[in-house]
Amino acid sequence: MEKAAVQGDGLLIPLIDFSKFLNGSSSQKLSTAQAILRGFQTAGFIYLSNIPIPPSVVSQVFSYSATFFKLPMSEKLNIAWTTPEANRGYSAPGREKVTILTDEAAVDALRKSVPDMKESIEIGREDEPEHPNRWPVETKENNLVGFRELMLSFFDQCASLHKQIMRAIAVGIGIEEEYFDSFVCDNDNTLRLLHYPSVPKKVFDENPSQVRAGEHTDYGSVTLLFQDQRGGLQVKSPNGQFVDAAPIEGTCVVNAGDLLARWSNDTIKSTLHRVVRPPGGLLKGEDGEEWFPARHSVAYFCNPNFKDFIEAIPGTYKTEEDKKYPGINSGEYLVQRLRATY
Repeated sequence: MEKAAVQGDGLLIPLIDFSKFLNGSSSQKLSTAQAILRGFQTAGFIYLSNIPIPPSVVSQVFSYSATFFKLPMSEKLNIAWTTPEANRGYSAPGREKVTILTDEAAVDALRKSVPDMKESIEIGREDEPEHPNRWPVETKENNLVGFRELMLSFFDQCASLHKQIMRAIAVGIGIEEEYFDSFVCDNDNTLRLLHYPSVPKKVFDENPSQVRAGEHTDYGSVTLLFQDQRGGLQVKSPNGQFVDAAPIEGTCVVNAGDLLARWSNDTIKSTLHRVVRPPGGLLKGEDGEEWFPARHSVAYFCNPNFKDFIEAIPGTYKTEEDKKYPGINSGEYLVQRLRATY
């Protein structure tokens, strides 16, 4: 029986040792794959320990991310996010509004009343000439020398982890382990560096509905999330309450996205989550005003190849009539979701 990383209000998110799938005996591999699938089926979230990405690399990514967000706004806006089709570049605070709404006017109204309090930079695969990545200038003075090289290396390491997690899902379902390999080989994924700036306590006091990132589900197959130790991530329980998904050092939080839920014929859950003010202590400014500290996280949004047609996975339905959704093109679906968000 796997340990619980998060437990409360009917929600149990398991903590799973991924090395047992990668390097364990055949029985350990199977039981780990089944635990991963079960976590996605019941909670939509799992925590993985002992992943094949060294903690030192994750630490370095966080360090460069923090340095990037310290750049002057003018420099960050030089590489601003442009279109849903590209989905690359810098997004300033208030630009994106994550939500379950899909109507663009409704999202815009929500953005104006309760803006998300975060900034980010999106990095895609590098070998897509029509949608080049938007990189900051690297100089000794801004301490960003090596930024591009590190982020591309980390992008590839996360892509490899995505493939391994999809293999675990296949083993858990009981289909061929390599079933998903041809669906995820193009690495049509997005690495997002996130910064939630420090916020005066009075902002939350004056608007109880204010959050750092609104409740939403992710869009693709799975998301790999690396958190700092501030906290603030919450996951919605089956009973309708949001439960703290506290950081656990050395782990990666993995959640299923909407496209994987659809792909699995809704046997896998894509669960609502949000980022709220951190549960930890407050900082006090020189004028005595209290502030919630900044938060950093790194998300890697995994997707099926944009060119691929996605329909129910074998083993998730018995007859054609059991299929809940028609097939859909992965890339078109994701652009449609991004267009509403921005």
